[in-house]
This record gives sequence, C-alpha cells and structure tokens, in this order.
Amino acid sequence: MRVLIAEDDRALSAGLAQVLSRAGFAVDQSHSGDQVDFLVRTERYDAVVLDLGLPVRDGLSLLREWRESAIGVPVLILTARGRWPDKAAGFAAGADDFVSKPFEPMEVVLRLQALIRRSRGESRVVLQFGDVVLDTGRGEVSEGGMPVPLTAQEYKLVVYLALAADRVVSRTELSEHVYERDRDPDSNVLDVLIGRIRRKLKAGLIETVRGRGFRINRANA
Repeated sequence: MRVLIAEDDRALSAGLAQVLSRAGFAVDQSHSGDQVDFLVRTERYDAVVLDLGLPVRDGLSLLREWRESAIGVPVLILTARGRWPDKAAGFAAGADDFVSKPFEPMEVVLRLQALIRRSRGESRVVLQFGDVVLDTGRGEVSEGGMPVPLTAQEYKLVVYLALAADRVVSRTELSEHVYERDRDPDSNVLDVLIGRIRRKLKAGLIETVRGRGFRINRANA
C-alpha cells in the first residue's frame, strides 16, 4: 500500500513515515503544496495524509481541486486545526477522515488501513485464503495457525495482492504500490520476492499470469 505524506513539518513527516513503513506501507513525503499537487496528479497512491497548513498552496484548496478533477484517492486530513468548523470544511471539501495534532502515530496507521480497505470494498481487517490468514490490523500473516515470517517488502506485496484478490495485478502496478517513489528496483526484484513468498506460503496461492502479472486466486486457496 503506497501513501503520500503531505506535511510541511519535516520532523513530524519523517517520524510518521517511519511508523507507516514499519506497518507495511510504501511512503513518499512532500512538504509544499505545489509538489503535493503534482505528485497526486501524476503518481498512483492508495491514500494521502494531508496537512491543511501546507506552504504555497494550502491543503484544503488542493483537496477541493482534486475532487473537482474526479481524483478520488482517499484523504486523511492531519492538522492542528481541531475545531469542528475546520473539520466540517475538510469533510465538505472531500476528506475521508480527520486526525488532529497531537496524535498517536498508530491511530494514523489504523485509520489509513481502514480508509484503504473501504476504498477497495473490503471491510475486513482479517483476510483469509484457505489456511493462510492475513491480519492487516496487526500486520501478521499465518498459515495453519502458525506465524509466517515475512520481510517488510514481502508483507507489502502479499497484502496488496490479497486486497486485489482474483484480479491480475501488473508488474508496474505492484512496483508503484510496494516501493517508494525514489526507489527504482531491478527488473527481477518482483520475481525474487514472489519466489521467496512461495517458499514460505501455500504453494499455488500466488499465480503468475504470463504476460500480465500476478494474482491471488481464491479458487486455489
């Protein structure tokens, strides 16, 4: 799951990015309104954490413009403005959720996970495919009741495929949503990751669809 943190407080942004990365997100950061707008319009994000007090162009104006342009990326507003009128303005502009500073980082993690699940029509925290269980709330994977040790990148890949179950996900889409913007993985990285996951999880869970990409097929679970 790939998210953009749009926050001008660099220390806060870096700290939140670290927490989100540990929770399995691929995280990009931006600190000015112009750059945030450019990234949202040119990159593919599963969610945006948006500060209302961005320099150059404020978050509320950006959000209104995105919604007017039919950009439906889930947006979690993160701001020091905790008064109800400010929250109402955010929701009216098209926000999906709201967290006021100061905040608990794990609250942002859980709210983002919920936003992304809802945006994909998946309301459950726990996803199950036969004996394989993914608890996205806890960030844990098990098979037959036994924990499966996955690296951070392996976990991100499995969760993304699980949330897109039965749909073929292209290599490009996987790369965009599993890796941060400033990383350019080698062409065989996905194959290596898929190979490692297949050795750890149920055989046949992840299919390779030749010439198209990868898929978790519920029929094979």
